[in-house]
Amino acid sequence: MTDYVLDPHPGLSAAERASLARVRRWAREVAPPLLLYGVVCALQLGLLAVLRRPGSAPLGRLLLGGDGRLVLAVAEHGYPAAGAPRDAGELAVFPLYPALVRLVHLVTALSFGDAALLVSRAAGALAAVLLYRLVERLYDRWTGLFLLALVLAQPLAVVLGMASSEAVFLACAVGALLAAHRGRWGAAGLLGVLAGLTRPGGLAVGLALGLAAVLTVRQGWSWRPLLAALLACCATPGYLLWVGLRTGRPDGWFRIQRAGWGAELDWGAHSWDYVTDQLAGGTGWVDVSVALLVVAALGGCLLALLRRPWPPLALYGVLVTGLALGQSEFAACKPRLLVPGLLFLLPAAVALAKARPRVAWAVAGAVLLVGSWYGAYLLTSWQSVI
Repeated sequence: MTDYVLDPHPGLSAAERASLARVRRWAREVAPPLLLYGVVCALQLGLLAVLRRPGSAPLGRLLLGGDGRLVLAVAEHGYPAAGAPRDAGELAVFPLYPALVRLVHLVTALSFGDAALLVSRAAGALAAVLLYRLVERLYDRWTGLFLLALVLAQPLAVVLGMASSEAVFLACAVGALLAAHRGRWGAAGLLGVLAGLTRPGGLAVGLALGLAAVLTVRQGWSWRPLLAALLACCATPGYLLWVGLRTGRPDGWFRIQRAGWGAELDWGAHSWDYVTDQLAGGTGWVDVSVALLVVAALGGCLLALLRRPWPPLALYGVLVTGLALGQSEFAACKPRLLVPGLLFLLPAAVALAKARPRVAWAVAGAVLLVGSWYGAYLLTSWQSVI
């Protein structure tokens, strides 16, 4: 007796069937991180709507708050002309994110505010997929999903959906590391340059690519990794130099940071004083909790380094965390600055991946709920966190 198998696509050629199989395989790979990202976005927006105080700014305006006004100003009007006030805050904004906002505005005719939120959400989705793929290569898919969940559960991960450059930076940074791990140095260099044109932390991406390039060259000489890393390392200093020329001062960008936000590199002195003061006798639960988050981030980095992660990822995480905690900026902003750090969350993600699935997802779900609530509370009640 002959068994007959019905062909669901009888009119397709072999090449078309292979393409369809690749599309299905790709969809299965990106579906888990995108689904997780979508659920957390809905949770964050729902909690923001619930916790928003009556009579306060609408939800859309809340998402455009903080530095969003400067981003939108650059996207709509460009940077101040040469000879403008030397403390013009717009010059503190790195160019890639406002450029993307302007592009989306021109293509879609959306308002600049809506275009900014669309860019952030799209970049956040891309970052979710790239992060999952990177950690899946380094560990396994469960570790990738749990690390993504923990990244999104951070108190100020809500900023990934605001008019801010964190989502674009995270997508570029993780994409550059993934490309380097796969040996695709052209893409790694390009993404490293884009990261360097998004936030000051782009220099951490360039240095991480430099380490990855050295590890690659030790296995066999090639100029491509070194060139990619060099270009990535030049992006952030290049923008700082441009701002210096624009303002007529070599330290122009740093001067704007000090004038507008009181931020300067103090090698962690302000963070140390804040944490020790709050843990010794702090009375406000928000300040104490922020201090505990800083301590947890440092402890997580130490545990991660003891487990010997991929060296470029370790260097990137240490540098981003160091930049976040090494500035004298208002302490409540630290959770936001730590969002792209990744490294300090890695030990918890590995532990969850090894736990029984029911227990692991229960813990991850609880952390997501509490972290999203805490972030929504901070954003609606403590505007200084952004």
